[in-house]
Amino acid sequence: MTRTTVRIAMNGVTGRMGYRQHLVRSLLALREQGGLDLGDGTVIWPEPVLVGRSAHKLRTLAERHGLEHWSTDLDTVLGDDGIDIYFDAQVTAAREEAVQKAIAAGKHLYVEKPTATGLAGALELARSARDAGIKHGVVQDKLFLPGLRKLRRLVEGGFFGRILSVRGEFGYWVFEGDWQEAQRPSWNYRAEDGGGIAADMFPHWEYVLHELFGPVKTVQAQVTTHIPRRWDESGTPYDATADDAAYGIFELAGGIVAQLNSSWAVRVHRDELVEFQVDGTEGSAVAGLRGCRVQHRSSTPKPVWNPDIPASERFREQWQEVPDNAEFDNGFKAQWELFLRHVVRDEPWRWDLMAGARGVQLAELGLRSSAEGRRLDVPELTL
Repeated sequence: MTRTTVRIAMNGVTGRMGYRQHLVRSLLALREQGGLDLGDGTVIWPEPVLVGRSAHKLRTLAERHGLEHWSTDLDTVLGDDGIDIYFDAQVTAAREEAVQKAIAAGKHLYVEKPTATGLAGALELARSARDAGIKHGVVQDKLFLPGLRKLRRLVEGGFFGRILSVRGEFGYWVFEGDWQEAQRPSWNYRAEDGGGIAADMFPHWEYVLHELFGPVKTVQAQVTTHIPRRWDESGTPYDATADDAAYGIFELAGGIVAQLNSSWAVRVHRDELVEFQVDGTEGSAVAGLRGCRVQHRSSTPKPVWNPDIPASERFREQWQEVPDNAEFDNGFKAQWELFLRHVVRDEPWRWDLMAGARGVQLAELGLRSSAEGRRLDVPELTL
């Protein structure tokens, strides 16, 4: 057995997503299973190097997980020839400068989205990475969720016939922070720090729609700040300057219409925090994070509208659960495995910085659509 060590500078691991999903549930999980077995006697062994601003937090994480290397000096870490990959899960406003430094240092890149605070910056990152000849990837984790993998299976198998529409609901109530602690960082609600749910979620919706149903051609959105006053991590009140809800209508290639609502000011009355309903001429499906239910044309009931009597049908019980038929690993870990194989073996990879730029573009256009009160075309991007 040959072990190939890949050293990864991980910037932003003291944050919730960087720590839980990328460090613990992805790279450390790979180490716990003995590395990533390529099936030919070679094992990729990820070696995280923790990077951030707080020495105390980094030291605590390193000691907790038995890691040797951490640093508060990003420039020194990037200057280390032994570092193979730079990973960025910082707040969005800090990402662009750090990623440009990593590109200049010749490191392969794997970054969270949005890749930049604006389209011009996102395209410049993609252009710089291309010119540097490095490998680059953007986290697009929802494609690897069990529910959406089942949904992709249905699409590729022709289950829907001609797809007509997609409806999505995402969100939950994020506490204001006064009488109950908020479960999201306060920067999410400050536009000056790169916050806002449109900037956060529209990049997700772009790749989900693009990969499963087709490119987005137009966008019409309404964004708003439902909760204008919140309390930060120290209990200090502040004005929320970023949107906490975004309602979008997207026209896709082939005439498919998608309606996606995103909100941090909604109470959940559905089976999962995110659900997508897809309707087609031959059948429909409802997919969440893990589950997926279907109703075929042949078994579709025939409801009749009558508001004068109670509904006698149990509509949810008329749907059939899609079986797993496979083992589904953590979605972040699954994409990390593919990116590591791409770096080490040059295996195919398509979720690059240009894909990330499309997400930034859609968020930017969504915010502009809301401000101008009109539908906007989504032009194809080129470098």
